[in-house]
Amino acid sequence: MFFSMVLVVVGPIHWYLYKRLVKDTTTTRRGRRIGAVAIIALAVALLAAFIVPRVIGAKASWVIPMVGYMWLAVLFYLLVTLLVLEIPRVIANRTWARRATAPVADPATAPVAVGVTAGAEPMPAETAPAEPGLPSAPAPDGPADPSRRLLIARSAAIFAGLTATGITAYGVKTALGDPVLKRVQIPLAKLPRSMDGYKIALVSDIHLGPLTGVEHSRRIVRSINGMNADLIAVAGDMVDGTVAELGEEAAPLAELRSRDGAYFVTGNHEYFSGAEEWLVEVERLGIRPLQNERLEIRGLTLAGVNDVSGGDLGEGGPDFGKALGDRDPSKPVVLLAHQPIQAFEAAKHGVDLQLSGHTHGGQMVPFNLIAALQQPVISGLGEVDGTQVYVTNGAGFWGPPVRVGAPPDITLVELRAM
Repeated sequence: MFFSMVLVVVGPIHWYLYKRLVKDTTTTRRGRRIGAVAIIALAVALLAAFIVPRVIGAKASWVIPMVGYMWLAVLFYLLVTLLVLEIPRVIANRTWARRATAPVADPATAPVAVGVTAGAEPMPAETAPAEPGLPSAPAPDGPADPSRRLLIARSAAIFAGLTATGITAYGVKTALGDPVLKRVQIPLAKLPRSMDGYKIALVSDIHLGPLTGVEHSRRIVRSINGMNADLIAVAGDMVDGTVAELGEEAAPLAELRSRDGAYFVTGNHEYFSGAEEWLVEVERLGIRPLQNERLEIRGLTLAGVNDVSGGDLGEGGPDFGKALGDRDPSKPVVLLAHQPIQAFEAAKHGVDLQLSGHTHGGQMVPFNLIAALQQPVISGLGEVDGTQVYVTNGAGFWGPPVRVGAPPDITLVELRAM
């Protein structure tokens, strides 16, 4: 699977970038060789960013992921910009090519230029001066001016480079900044009046990993505690590494405070990082895992199911029957499930509200359009078969420390009685 991705995606994309950024913009073999080496080195760094942390550990390899992931972000926006420029590039090249091959008027019928003696031998068409105010025309069937093609190629490469680096720089600032604190009111038909205004702080996709530090988790804890929530919901993808590697970064999560406690469900990345040991560590930090189970909080049923990746990897997937079977149907159900797509099954079990993450809001526009092909809700409040679904953008990032069009967020969900 991995090598298929390399052959089908990474290779052709880098070949295209080499052609547009190096081959089309240089005129010497030495320049093209240097460019080719640079493109190959960046492609290797990109692949290494995914491989090396798994081999030598998340924290021991932060330099390689940083280079590879940053190139991934720049590469993505280079690719998008260059593809958008393909149409004007083709139009400009064809326009100049037509002008270059346009027929020249017959010298015998052309008017005599000012200053030419009557009866004198007319100059050859290729050297005859043009009429005043008009550009000179090349000889019929002459080749298109290569300098103009070079100008177009270099202009496109410079524009794409500046655009990609500018967008990436903005995205880095957004991703590494404080999460946006959102607030949303969601009515629940079965919510008792006594719980009107009940507040749940929702955070997901913290993604402690090789490119984050302990300040990342401290910042998140400060933001959540400042919300004065009644309950805290951590909807998966907390880590990208083992407890041994990231335990110190996760430690500030023990300082989370709310009236009715903090609760956690697994995301797909927990299963890539050792879910069993993280479930133990999370509980040690004072956050209760909900593994296909539920509990009653005042007049509310809070349930949690495992991520679908647990089933795919043979470590225990979601079990909605276990989590929601034989419950009191008069009470509203709030379900924690990492992926929005799990709402289809939740709706069959009469869930009133599902709280999810996973999508990162797309993280880097236009990835939100791609994510929408798989997930029913990408960001914010939606509905799936009668079940309300709220999806947070997540408080961290995965891969490139870049967010464009989808800033990190933590949401205060306020439940309202109807």
